[in-house]
Amino acid sequence: MTIGAALFLITTGAILYFAVTAEFAGIDIQTVGVILMVIGVLGLVLGLVLMSRRRGVARGGPYA
Repeated sequence: MTIGAALFLITTGAILYFAVTAEFAGIDIQTVGVILMVIGVLGLVLGLVLMSRRRGVARGGPYA
């Protein structure tokens, strides 16, 4: 997951959790918002960790 996609999920989840007051039968919109925010945060952390690993390898190289 890219960092942009993770930020999109966090933003969408926050909008659903804090701003939407509509009710649907069988679906709790606030719960869906929390799930999207959690997935977005996990994706953001994973993306940042993977990006930092790639940069660390590229800087060090085999001759460092």
